Formats: sequence, C-alpha cells, structure tokens
Amino acid sequence: MIFKKIFSTALVITLVGSLLAACSNNNNDKGASPSSSAPEASKPAAESSSASPETKTPQEFRFTLASDPPSLDPALMIDAQSAIVASGLYVGLTRLNSAGSPEPAIAKEWTMSDDGKTYTFKLRDDVKWSNGDPVTAHDFEYSWKRVLAAETASDYAYMLFYLENGEKYNAGEVDASQVGVKALDDYTLEVKLYTPAPYFNSLVAHFTYLPVHKASVDGKPEWAADASTMVTNGPFTLTEWAHGDKLVLTKNPNYYDAAKVSFDKATISLVEEESTVYSLFETDKIDWIGAQAGSVPNDRVPGLVKEGKAEIKTIASTYYYLFNTKQKPFDNVKIRKAFSMSIDRQSVIDNVTKANQTPAFGLIPPSINGMDGKSFRELYPDSGYSTENVDEAKKLLAEGLAESGLKKFPETTVLYNTSEGHKAIAEALIDMWRKNLGVELKLSNQEWGTFLETRKAGQFGIARAGWGADFNHAINFSYDLIHPKSANNDGKYDNQEVGKALDDSLLAKDEKSRLDLIAKAEKIALSDDMAVLPIYYYTTVTMKKDGFEDVVSDYAGNLDWAFGKKN
Repeated sequence: MIFKKIFSTALVITLVGSLLAACSNNNNDKGASPSSSAPEASKPAAESSSASPETKTPQEFRFTLASDPPSLDPALMIDAQSAIVASGLYVGLTRLNSAGSPEPAIAKEWTMSDDGKTYTFKLRDDVKWSNGDPVTAHDFEYSWKRVLAAETASDYAYMLFYLENGEKYNAGEVDASQVGVKALDDYTLEVKLYTPAPYFNSLVAHFTYLPVHKASVDGKPEWAADASTMVTNGPFTLTEWAHGDKLVLTKNPNYYDAAKVSFDKATISLVEEESTVYSLFETDKIDWIGAQAGSVPNDRVPGLVKEGKAEIKTIASTYYYLFNTKQKPFDNVKIRKAFSMSIDRQSVIDNVTKANQTPAFGLIPPSINGMDGKSFRELYPDSGYSTENVDEAKKLLAEGLAESGLKKFPETTVLYNTSEGHKAIAEALIDMWRKNLGVELKLSNQEWGTFLETRKAGQFGIARAGWGADFNHAINFSYDLIHPKSANNDGKYDNQEVGKALDDSLLAKDEKSRLDLIAKAEKIALSDDMAVLPIYYYTTVTMKKDGFEDVVSDYAGNLDWAFGKKN
C-alpha cells in the first residue's frame, strides 16, 4: 500500500471502475507470519450482585500490532498497521462492508449527473467530531485539497486525481479553487470528476478521502502523533498512545451511529515476536491473532488448524524478494535467475511457513479477479514463467559472474524487517543458496520504519518484500511493482518494453486487451528478466476468542474489527 505519485490521470480513470478498497496489506505488508501485553481487565463493578440489571458489562477487544503505526494522518497513511487503527478513528462519506461493497456513512444519499462527471453528496447533519464540533461538507473540501497540496507530500495523492484539476493542482499548475470539490453548504458536497467514474462511491471510502478537523491540523504537523492532539470522527477516539507499548481506543460518545458500536474499548498492544503474541492469546490477554494484527507462530499452525483453533484464509497478497538491479551482482539477469532457480518454494511452505501457501512464480496472486468469472491466474498461469533447476542455476551463476567481471560472489546481505517468521524464511533461503550455489550471504534485520527507509533508498543487495491488494485488479501488482517509473519499484527494475505494455493497458479499449497487456508485462519481467524473486502467494492464519462476532479478515488480509461485538 506504499504508493507514490506515479499514476497519470489515465490510470486513475482506468481503475476507478474496479477499485474496491485501497487499504491493503500493507502493501509492503509487515505481516510477520509469512502466511504489549494488555493486562487482564479487573472485574467491573457492573458484574457485582448489587449492579443494576440495566448496566451493561463493558466490552473490550484486544489485539496486537508489531509496531507503532507510522502515521494516523489520513493524508499520510500508507500501510495496513495504520489503516487498522484508523478504521476505528475515522469515518468518511461511505464505508465498505466486509464484502467490499459501499454503504452510506456520513453521506446519507448522493446523486450522479447524466454525464457521470458530477456527484452531489448530501451529508448527515448529526455527525460530530470527538470535540463536539459538527462534521460538515467544508471539512471534506479542506481535507481533499490538503491531500492534493504538494506540500502535504501525500503518497496517496494520486487517489484524488479523478477530481477535476486534481492532478494539476498537485503539480502546481492551478490553484486550489480550481479543484473539483466544493461545499455548496454545510451539508452538501459537490464533486466534479475529470471523467465518469461509476464506482466513485466505493472510492470515497478509502482512507485518503477521510476528513480531518481543520482547526486541529492547520499549522500542526505533529497533530496525529499523540492522543492528546487528535480530533477524530469515527466510532472510537484515541485515548492513550504509549509509543512502543500500546494504543487504547475508547468508544466515541459523539459518534452518530453509536448504537452499532458494541466495544467500549480496544486495546492494541505493540508486540513484535510471534511467540509472545501467541502466549498472550493463550493466557487470555488478547482476543485475536492474524490479518496484519499479530501472527500465529509458523510451527504451531498445522496443529492449531487441525484442532480447529485456527483458520487459514487465502488472501490477495504476494511474498517476494527484491533484487537491487542497479548494483552488482544483481544487475546481471543470469545471477538473478540463478537465485530464483536454486530455491525450493514448496519446501519453504512445508517446512517454514506451514500455512498452505501456494508457490509463486509471478506477482499477481490467484485471488485477483480476471474476467468472465475467472481469476487472472486462471487466464494467465504463471507455471511457464520459471523453473526450479539447481544444475541450470549453477551454470547461470557462473556465466553471470564472468559477465560481471567477478571471480567470486561478492559479500551480500539479505535485509528483512524484524520478525521471527521473516527471519526463518531468510535463513532457509540462505541455506539453499549455500548448498545449491556455493554462495554465502549475511542476514540483517531492521525495525519496520527503518527497513522501509533503507529499502526505498536502495541500500540493500537483496531484501524481503510483500505486496497486498489495494483493489482487486491485476494492474495493482504490475504497474506498482515493475513499471520503470513506479516509486514502489524499490529494486529499480527498468525495462521500457514492460513500461510501454503497462502504459498501453491503461488506455485499452476493453478489459481483455487490458489484461493481455498486463500479462505480457508480467511475463517479460518475471520470465525473461527475473525482476524480483516471487516466493509464494499469501494466506493469513487467524485465531479469535469464542464469543466474538463480526471481527474478520478481509479479502486482502486486513483486520476488520470496529463494528464487532462479544456475546
């Protein structure tokens, strides 16, 4: 989900019809299962024999994240960790339900012009900020223009390029008054689009379209870094943020639909080690593991699934390694192919991750839609992209080293974000490369935020990566990851033929032509160039305590919790 401003208006136009929910798996997900402690609350007085029968026993939902959310500012959020927290703190014009369909939220109704280019949203008049101020159409106008403003430096600014002059304002070519969003009065928001976008009511559920409270934000760059300075409008408020330890969210009494909010409190403990997360679950200190909110230790997965205590769900995400294609030795395609051909993906799944993942030879996972009721991978299998062949790998490595003027494989480090699961995978791969290719690599781990910065700066030889769906279309895994101009192409892979195929796909006249071009680009990048090293298509393993309802993992593998309840 870590996007940069790389998409043209043409891309936005092309994708809006297929966009469902752009908050995925972190893109560059940090899920520790390649698939803090919150103390037990004392028994409330309401449970005593003298309690009034009308008094409800407080409900708390407890889960973990691996680290602090990098940001809780909707304009700056980029990852699943932040989005999971934000889903309890904010609400927008619409909300996507668990099936990914839009439902009215702050917008009680909306109309679309005959040409499909103007939306008029009628807002509820009973929505308040957590400080009691009314939420109005002016808040949305301010917030959307703030995302687009160049000085905000929003990674997701392109999501608002459908707005008339949105991209031009972001580029400094027009002023804010020319952007196609305007509050006609306190509770009417007019949105003018660059082109018809029939699924715009789904798009406005994305976190980049969430409103912020102007008086709390203007001139206060750190407003979203502390509970005491955050004013929000969602079902919960952030009442405590002990950085590095935990976040506590409390039911928002000003929330317009408070009757649908069952949890009185959510406690999010920050725990990095999977073994500790599992121990917390076993000792009844948390209620959930999985879907970017804690991970089940790999070695426990088979037994827990067999006992019916854990569930495995296929999700739209891919686990892969990045090559730094601009530095030796991985600037040589034969060396990249040798590294891919010399690993046993099924062995990694069977002996390390143990969660029924599927070996990957492409980037686009099987759960991503294609057309005519078939998935993309059904239409374009990745089975012919590459093979696992140790003898051929040895030959290619020798040829690649000779072409690079190297007498031996240089010292190289495998970089991963701190996690027991990622470490285990890296160790398994390093062992395969040692045995099959005779090369020795070192391991290095970094905390999530530092890891992302290091990888983005190209300060690595080979690095762990993961990409989860922002929306259910193959372009999200191709343009983002292998287009030469994509800022998410952290390995700096550059093949102009791939770029052209992807650019042409944006302008294709029909979906079949579009998918054909995407498949062509992916095949060149993975079969011919080995741009990245795919390892497997993700699953997520989840566990939850008995009695919790409407707490689920969504299709992209993220925790959906804010409207859950406990019986």
